Amino acid sequence: MNDAFLEQDNSEVTMKLPERIRFIAIDGVIGAGKTSLSKILAKALGANLVLEQFDENPFLPKFYENPKAYAFQTQLFFLLSRLRQFQDAIVQNDLFRHNVVSDYTFEKDRIFALQNLSESEMSMYDTVSENLSKNLPTPDLIVYLQASVSTLLGRIATRGRTMEKSIDGNYLGSLLNRYDHHFWHYSKAPVLIINTNQIDFVHNEKHLKQVLDAIASAPTQTTYFAPEG
Repeated sequence: MNDAFLEQDNSEVTMKLPERIRFIAIDGVIGAGKTSLSKILAKALGANLVLEQFDENPFLPKFYENPKAYAFQTQLFFLLSRLRQFQDAIVQNDLFRHNVVSDYTFEKDRIFALQNLSESEMSMYDTVSENLSKNLPTPDLIVYLQASVSTLLGRIATRGRTMEKSIDGNYLGSLLNRYDHHFWHYSKAPVLIINTNQIDFVHNEKHLKQVLDAIASAPTQTTYFAPEG
């Protein structure tokens, strides 16, 4: 067993990470499991948890109904909301005393913007983003949960959020390509890419142990990991 991963009473999990890892960001396409893993990881580390507040965006349900009409409003709200969260929960938090786990990276907002905005809207978005997002902290480790379109669609259907019913495979496929390109070429921090197609780390302890052991190994460069399902 990895010394960084300990099981207690068969129900409680604790982890230890190298001192250089203070801020971990979990990311992935819709349905990848990033929020579930973030909650598990934050509890195991005793870390502060930062969750994306997607349900506070008043434009999101309208976007799913009419993407072209509400894309820019939706993205701008997300940009400002995530910026505020990073400032309040991370910048002002003492990272020397507390670990932080986030269920998104700040850059994910631009991935969605590229997917959803027109060329002129994208230009305006970049101007706003570049002026507001200077000096934000970079995660010490990014965990990218990768999954196929069919896997993502299955998970989205299982959780049954009404506003997500209109998401189709073509949209997810395009978004997945953007995510893959972004994280395979990301250079600001080490990225651990975990293929989650064959695992269920929420309900299967063996799968969870593999995922947490991989995170605890704290890779120093982009690393691909395919757990045994």
